[in-house]
Amino acid sequence: MPGIASLLNIGQKALNASQVGIEVTGQNIANVNTEGYSRQRVIFQDDLYIDFKPGQIGTGVQAAEIQRMFDKFIESSYNSKASSAERYNALYQSMRSVEAIFNEANSTGVSESLTSFFQDWQNLSLDPSNFPLRQNVLSDTQTLMSILRQADSDLDTIQQQANSYISQDVSNLNQLLEDITSINRQLAVHDNPTQNNANGLYDERARKVRELAGIIDISMIDNGGPNVTIMDKAGHTLLDGVNYYEVKLETNKVIKNLIPGSSFDGTVNFSGSDDFEYTVKVVNGGNVSSGSSAAQFQVSLDGGTTWLRDDSGAIKTFYARPDELSVTAGNLKLSFGQLSNGGVTPTGQLQVGDTFTIVPKSGLFWYQSAATPINITPQIYFNGQDNATRVTGGSLAGNFQLRDYNVGRYKERLDALVKTLVWETNRVHSQGSGLKMFTDVTGTYSARGSDIALGSDSSGLTFSSKLSSGASMMYVFNSATGEAVSNGFLDFDASTAGLQLFDPSQHTLADVAGAINGTFGNFLTASVVNNQLQVNAKSGYNFGFGTDATGLWAALGINTFFAGDTARTMTLNPLCGSDSGFLNAGHINGANESNPGDNSTALAIAGLRNKSVSIRTTFDAPTSQSLQSYYNSLVGVVGVDTENAKFNFDFENTLAKDLNSRQLEVSGVNLDEEMSNLVKFQHSYQAAAKMISTADQMWQTVLGLKQ
Repeated sequence: MPGIASLLNIGQKALNASQVGIEVTGQNIANVNTEGYSRQRVIFQDDLYIDFKPGQIGTGVQAAEIQRMFDKFIESSYNSKASSAERYNALYQSMRSVEAIFNEANSTGVSESLTSFFQDWQNLSLDPSNFPLRQNVLSDTQTLMSILRQADSDLDTIQQQANSYISQDVSNLNQLLEDITSINRQLAVHDNPTQNNANGLYDERARKVRELAGIIDISMIDNGGPNVTIMDKAGHTLLDGVNYYEVKLETNKVIKNLIPGSSFDGTVNFSGSDDFEYTVKVVNGGNVSSGSSAAQFQVSLDGGTTWLRDDSGAIKTFYARPDELSVTAGNLKLSFGQLSNGGVTPTGQLQVGDTFTIVPKSGLFWYQSAATPINITPQIYFNGQDNATRVTGGSLAGNFQLRDYNVGRYKERLDALVKTLVWETNRVHSQGSGLKMFTDVTGTYSARGSDIALGSDSSGLTFSSKLSSGASMMYVFNSATGEAVSNGFLDFDASTAGLQLFDPSQHTLADVAGAINGTFGNFLTASVVNNQLQVNAKSGYNFGFGTDATGLWAALGINTFFAGDTARTMTLNPLCGSDSGFLNAGHINGANESNPGDNSTALAIAGLRNKSVSIRTTFDAPTSQSLQSYYNSLVGVVGVDTENAKFNFDFENTLAKDLNSRQLEVSGVNLDEEMSNLVKFQHSYQAAAKMISTADQMWQTVLGLKQ
C-alpha cells in the first residue's frame, strides 16, 4: 500500500538503478580502446503498479537488462568481405616477391640471357671453327641455365613459404574452432536472456569469429546463446554448438569415387609431383591390362572443367595399365593396382563414370567423421573461376591460390619454355656435325624399358610425343683417313625388301639398337644400357649423324646440345660440355664431308630467336610464337596477376573497412556520450539519495507526532 515505506523503496530502487548505470558507463569508458569490445547500455524498466485511489501508484524502477550494442547483420557482411580481403592480401603480398623474380629491368635476366644465347650461335656462324667463339656459346649457355634454375628455385621457395603459411593457418583454424566451442559451453552456463546477458563472452566469440573469417570463408547461423552453426561458404559444417569438425592438411591422397555397382577393387597409383589436382575419369570400361582391350580414361587438372589434349587439340585418352606399364599424363606417371599392393594388377573391372581424384601435393581435408575426409582444397579452374564446392576465401584461399594456381602456372610455363628450347635446339643440333666425329655415344634420355614402343604413353621417354614416322640417317668414317665407308637410313627390318622406316607406335629402344646393328653392323655396335641407347664404333671407325625426319636422335639424346627438360634438370650434353669440338656448327653434306667452315647448323639454331615454335602447357592451348615472345608474355602474366591481386585487395578491403566503421557506429564507445551519461546517472543517483533523505524526514515527522 502506498506510503512512506513505499517512497523509501522507490528511492532505494532508483539508487540501485542509477548505480548500475554508472557502473556500465564506467565499463564502457574503461574499454574505449579495447579491440572487439561492444558498448553496453542499461535498459531501465518501470516496476509494478499498485491500484490506488486516485490512480495507480508506481513502485519505482528496475535495471531490466544490460544490453550489448551489436549489429549481427553488419558483422556477417563484414566477415564475408574481410574474408575476401584477407585472401587477396595474402596473395598480393606474396605476388610482390614473385614479380621481383621476373623483374628484367634491374639485373641480367632470362630475356637478356636468351638474347645472348642466340647471338653466340650467330657469332659462331661467322667463324665455325673458332674455339673462343665455341667457348662463348658454352659459357653463355651455362649462364642462361643458371638463371633459369635460379628462377625455378625462387619459385619453389615461394611455394614452400606458402606451405608454411597454410600449415600455420590450418593450425590456427582448428584452435579457433576449439576456442569458439569452449565459449559456447560457457554461454550455456552463464547466459540467460531473462536474467543475465553474458556480454563479455559474446564479444570474445565475435572476436574469434572475425579471426576465423580472416582464415577461411564462413557463414554463421546464430540461433541465440551457444546455438550457433559455422560453415564454410560451400556448406561444410565447421562448428555446430559445442562440437567442431577438424580440418587437416594431408599429402598425396587418392580419393576413389565409383559409380553404383562398380566392381573395381583397386585404385590409381601415381609417381611424380605437380601443383594441380588430377581427376581421372573412365570413359571406356574394362580391365587393367597391357593390351588394347584395357579400360580407357581421360585426365583433367582442374576438376573436370578442361581435359588434357594431344598436339592436334583432341582430348587425350589413356589406357588403364598395371604398374610396370604406367602411363605419363601431365607430370605424373599413372597406373592401376590393388589397394593393398599397388604393384599387383587388380581383378575388378573399371566402369564408365568411375573417377579418381589425385592430390599430388598437400591438400585441405574436412573431417566430418574419421572415415570420410572431404577434399576442400581451394581450386581455381583454368578459366579463372573458383571451384565453389571448395574453400574460396580467407588467407587459406589466398595462399593456396598463390602456391598452386599462380606459381604453379608460372613454373609450368617456365618449364614449357625450357622444354621447347631444349627440343628445338636439340632437334637442329642432332642432325649436325662438329669438329669431331664419335667413337661412342650414349643417349641422355631414358625409356622405361627396352621393349616398349617409344611413342607410347608408357615409354617414359621425355619427348615421346615429338616422335614421328620416317627415316634417320647415319654416317660411318674411316678414323685414319676420314673417308666415308658407309651411310644411309636406318632399316628397321632388313629381312623385308626395301627400307623399313621408324614407326614410334611400334618400334622400341631395342628395335632402334637392332636397326643400327642391322644397317651398320660391320662398323658399329648398338646396345641398350640402363634403358638408354649406346652406340660404339668398332676399331678403326668413327661415325656421325645426319638428316632425321623422326626426331629420334633428339628424343634419345644422341648428338644433342642440351640434356634434361625442365629448368631444374636442364644441363649441357656431357660431350658438348667437356669438349667444344662436339658442338655442331655444320653438317655432313651430300659428299659425305663435314667441313670446319660449314655454318648451317649454327645459323639454324641462331634462327630460333625469331622462329615461331609450338609451345604448350597442360592448361594452355598450343601457341605459336618465338621463345623470346613467350617468355615476355610470361613476365606480362605475372605483372597482370600482381595488379589484379592488388586491385581486388583494395576493393574488398575498402568494403570491409566501411562495414567495420558501420559496426563501430553501433558498438563503439563514444567518450562524449559516456561522459554525458555519467553526469546524468550521477544526478539521478543524487536525486534518488535525496528522495530517501526526504522519506526519512517524513518518518521523523510522523514519529514526532507521537510525542
